[in-house]
Amino acid sequence: MQRILFVCTGNTCRSPLAEAILKSKNIHGVEVKSSGIFAINGSDASTNAKQVLVENKIEHHHQSNSLTNKEVEWATLILTMTGSHKAAITVNFPAAAHKTYTLKEFIGEEKNLDVSDPFGGNVDVYRETFKELEEIN
Repeated sequence: MQRILFVCTGNTCRSPLAEAILKSKNIHGVEVKSSGIFAINGSDASTNAKQVLVENKIEHHHQSNSLTNKEVEWATLILTMTGSHKAAITVNFPAAAHKTYTLKEFIGEEKNLDVSDPFGGNVDVYRETFKELEEIN
């Protein structure tokens, strides 16, 4: 069983989008969750993230989740949205360094390893981030 954990800052925009996209593919033997480095537990996904998922016919019920040792231990692979997220994980959870990558690094990109952050942007900004994530996933 492959257990993939997507991580961003607040777990309301990028990581829930990445989680929803991968879950929608229904890949046998793959479980997916998301968390945030500075997330407040129980928050909904952002309104624009939810709208973009609806537009793409992806159903996803989300409650934000703060990254803890429990999630880190659960994951066989941790994929972060930025290099700073990866650095925070390797500092706070050094035993997870071997299984932590930026999402773009994991797929072999060598430049521009951060996924754009739509936080505070309009729905078009969220559409662009969704497209960026969909091309990667």
